Amino acid sequence: MKYSVLILLFSLSIFSVKAQDESKNNDEPLNQNLNEVKLNGFFLLAGAFEVTYEYLLNEESGMGISVMIPFDNNVRDDIQYYISPYYRFYFGEKYAAGFFAEGFGMLNSAKRELFEDEDSKYVTDFALGIGCGGKWINKRNFIFELSFGLGRNLFNNDEGDFDFVGKGGLIIGYRF
Repeated sequence: MKYSVLILLFSLSIFSVKAQDESKNNDEPLNQNLNEVKLNGFFLLAGAFEVTYEYLLNEESGMGISVMIPFDNNVRDDIQYYISPYYRFYFGEKYAAGFFAEGFGMLNSAKRELFEDEDSKYVTDFALGIGCGGKWINKRNFIFELSFGLGRNLFNNDEGDFDFVGKGGLIIGYRF
C-alpha cells in the first residue's frame, strides 16, 4: 500500500511540473508582438530620413536593419546613404526592452577629402561597429529609444580621412 501511494504521488508531481513548464513556454511567445518599425527623430531635425525595422528573436535579443537617406543638401554633401544591419542583446525586465548592447555593420557612401590636395569624392565602404542604448515601451506598444554607436570602415582607408562612422539618435516607433 505504501509503495502504491508513493508511486501515485511521484506521478502526480511529474505531471504538475510538466504542466507548469508548458504553460510558461506557451504564454510568452503568443502574447508578444515581434516586429518593430522606428523613425529617428534626431536625424529628421538634422535633415535626413532614417527608418528601422527590427524583428525580436526572443525576450533578450533582436535583429534589424536601418536605412538612412538625407533630404537636406547640406547633409547630402557629406553622406549619401547608409544601410546598417544590427544585432542587439537586451538586459531589461520587459520583453526586448531596457538597456542594450549592439553589434552592427554599415554599408555607407560618404564624401572623403583626399590627401594630395585633390578634390573630394564619394567613397563606398563597409564598417563594423558596436553601440549601446536604451529602449522603453509603454502598454500601447509605442517605443522610445536612445542609442549611440561607433564603427570603423574596413576598406578604402587609403582614399582619405573618413575612417570612423557613427550612428545613433532619439528614436520613436511602434511594436506590432
